Amino acid sequence: MSQSGAAKEGHTPAPEDLTILRAKYLDFCSARVADTLLRLSADEIYVLAEKAARASGEGEGRDFSFDTVVKLATARLTEQLALPPFEIWVAAYREDPTGFDGELLGLWESAFNPESEGSGG
Repeated sequence: MSQSGAAKEGHTPAPEDLTILRAKYLDFCSARVADTLLRLSADEIYVLAEKAARASGEGEGRDFSFDTVVKLATARLTEQLALPPFEIWVAAYREDPTGFDGELLGLWESAFNPESEGSGG
């Protein structure tokens, strides 16, 4: 059984490994938040935004723009989701990357290959 250097227990990963892992972690978290947000109805999103506005002191019942409603709802979802801390996620990812790679949106790749953004043909 062969293990890569980065996957060996006790191995300190190179900074570029951590950069890639952090980008994948942010992609993973973004995918979880986006998936949850997309499953909500417009009313549920508005309720989340209202709760976030109330909690932050921005006021209840204000007429928020669509962008603000989405930002507030996203912030509230991020607080509610059980997203693992980076260190715990990295340990789980190193155990079984295939369990996570299918859930990534691919956003992490654009950080390392800017030409991949918007390359539709």
